[in-house]
Amino acid sequence: MIERLRTLLPEGRGSRLLLASLGLGVLVGVAVAIFEYLTVELILHNVEDLPLRYQAIAPLIGLAIAALVLRTLGNGASNSTSDEYISSYHDRNPSLPLRLLPARLIAGMSTIGFGGALGLEGPSIYTGSVFGLEMHKRVSRWLGRDGAKLLLTAGAAAGVAAIFQAPATGVLFALEAPYRDDLAHRALLPSLVAAASAYLTFISMPFIHPEPLLGQVIGSSLGAPELVGAIALGVGAGFGGRVYAWNVRQAKTIAKRYSPVALVVTGGVVLGVLAVASDRIFDEPLTLGPGFSVVSWLTEGETTLTLIFILFFFRAISTLVTVGAGGTGGLFIPLAVQGVLLGRLVAGALDQAGLEPANTQIWPILGLAAFLAAGYRTPIAAVMFVAESTRGQAVVPALIAAAVSQLVAGRSSVSFGQQVERLGHLEERFTMPLATALTTDVFTVPPDATISEFVWIHALGRRERVVPVVDGSQYLGLCSVDACTAVDRDRWEEVTVAEVIDAEAPTASPSWSLRDAVAAMENADADMLAVTDSSNTFIGVVIESEIVKFGEILNETGPRD
Repeated sequence: MIERLRTLLPEGRGSRLLLASLGLGVLVGVAVAIFEYLTVELILHNVEDLPLRYQAIAPLIGLAIAALVLRTLGNGASNSTSDEYISSYHDRNPSLPLRLLPARLIAGMSTIGFGGALGLEGPSIYTGSVFGLEMHKRVSRWLGRDGAKLLLTAGAAAGVAAIFQAPATGVLFALEAPYRDDLAHRALLPSLVAAASAYLTFISMPFIHPEPLLGQVIGSSLGAPELVGAIALGVGAGFGGRVYAWNVRQAKTIAKRYSPVALVVTGGVVLGVLAVASDRIFDEPLTLGPGFSVVSWLTEGETTLTLIFILFFFRAISTLVTVGAGGTGGLFIPLAVQGVLLGRLVAGALDQAGLEPANTQIWPILGLAAFLAAGYRTPIAAVMFVAESTRGQAVVPALIAAAVSQLVAGRSSVSFGQQVERLGHLEERFTMPLATALTTDVFTVPPDATISEFVWIHALGRRERVVPVVDGSQYLGLCSVDACTAVDRDRWEEVTVAEVIDAEAPTASPSWSLRDAVAAMENADADMLAVTDSSNTFIGVVIESEIVKFGEILNETGPRD
């Protein structure tokens, strides 16, 4: 087992990488603790103590500050945080500039602290990712080129572990998030070390007072109602997560389409109206902030199925509006809150149906696991979060709920850049753009050249069996030795290339990937493709042997995944 784990680390540098991961975890733990203290203790709690009229306009102020900071200090940076980690993970040479970190952290503080319905984990993941890449940049000679992506993942794991006080959840989330149906398994050991050290550092900060999101489950009985409810929650969360993910992606698209001023004003007004309406209905503005107050309301306040149903939609709308208005933050906690509300709805429905579960406190937790798994496509991390929050008492039904939600959710995800699964080396090469193997310095032949000229100059002189036929800049087709030898030799001086041209040979577009080019070559039984633009202007060629050679060079010079 130990030998198997060692194979996951770069050869000869395992101890160095783990030591770097330990230091990374400490740095991330301190940074996340400061971020959480400033956002929640100094801003959000003070906003919550204000009169309602001031709370209603607080989101508008927060969104305005976030937009201004991103535009000025961030030099026009986007509001993306956890998506930056996922996108960078799939880059061959991941890069997250340190200079953008202050802007995104301040934007996250203002968005969440002033009542935006997003989570603290987004900026925390981004912080860990930036720190991981920055550490590798400074000690790359000591760690080797393989360490960048591993420390990127370890930093993300440390961010989640610290902000949720759940180290195992942090590790699994960072390993699951880049793919829908796979794991970034090679970063396991660095992530374990970074997550553990970040967690211990975070909880040791004197200004941090750890409070779990969920209360502990009382009892551990498991009967038919729990199993039926877990399946029902999985189905509901799967459909709900699917719709939620689609709406989040639409909201992110809207945020890029309209001017920041229009988005901030519209979003701020809508969030203010929701806060006032929420206060009228629930006696407190439950639509503001990440959603911690929702859990308290469910456990301490007067709740009915109708009120929970209304709050479920209010919270979803407030999160989508915050995202669409350009707010900075994560979706882990908003998804978890939606799941908690869904769990209470299912519990109420079971109670009305005459199925009285022995453990009434289990349902919000099962809903959290199912909805989080469906939205982020991280089922193992969702179940682990439940296990760490409840001391393992709800793991079995949580596994059922998360598994069913995955089946129902399909391919949906709230994360941009998330891929289906980890590709093999050859498959990954094929996803690269066609330009990486494009040859533009190519000899061509005019259509009025004779077959004799083609044979002597190109076939015998340059050893070329197939040559593109180009008239000026317009591509006409391919001329091959086989087509020429089919003509009687006595006619080679009079027959032109235009008469034997293969005008039906497939052409490639510059927007293709190498995979597209290889597939076209296989279908045409050819080892070369001409590349043209939309107006049929000749650009160059792609040759099968060059693609193979390019892949060999990458294997020798590129970092391992």
